[in-house]
Amino acid sequence: MSSIKKYVAEFIGTFVLVFFACGTAAMVGCDTPAGYLATAIAFGLVIVAMAYSIGNVSGCHINPAVSIAMLVSGKLSFKDFIGYVLAQFAGATAGAAALMAFAGKDSGLGTNALFEGKIVASLVIEVILTFVFVLAILGVTSKIENSSVAGIVIGLSLTLVHLLGISFTGTSVNPARSFGPALFVGGEALSTVWVFIVAPLVGGVLAALVYKFLDSKKAE
Repeated sequence: MSSIKKYVAEFIGTFVLVFFACGTAAMVGCDTPAGYLATAIAFGLVIVAMAYSIGNVSGCHINPAVSIAMLVSGKLSFKDFIGYVLAQFAGATAGAAALMAFAGKDSGLGTNALFEGKIVASLVIEVILTFVFVLAILGVTSKIENSSVAGIVIGLSLTLVHLLGISFTGTSVNPARSFGPALFVGGEALSTVWVFIVAPLVGGVLAALVYKFLDSKKAE
């Protein structure tokens, strides 16, 4: 039952992320400085809100890139990894469906796009953005005394990567967040969504490996 509660929490958290954060991108747009900033802040605020509501249940990953980093770090079992990822993709799909009902397909639903149509450049950008984001998560959650501020730090870290990444790819750093909206928008968004699934997962694994190396050195 405890695992089911974790999966439900991950479903809810990812639903909220897509509906509110991608919804802000869809409705406000990123064509103006105000819209750009609002979108970046929206993603960060959702993480803060969810961290302090479902964090004590599932850890508030709401992102397969975070879950795979926790798996590599030995902080998540393979069984729970599968359950988390399925719940995250389901939540993102449900969130995109709800957003579609209100905003419509033409809003773009906050989908991602290749940087200047370049696959390799987009992959590299997303790997770097995800690496920085997940490394921050691993660092702040490594000490129990950080628990009271972890949600704020993680939320600000997500805002940070969005402030740079929006102008390049729209910022994914989250396979589920990218998949849900792309599924309903279709076209190029769906045909290139694999980039925004693969790159964040690679970034998450790299962050876990690097942090494990740095943490082991510190222990010595």
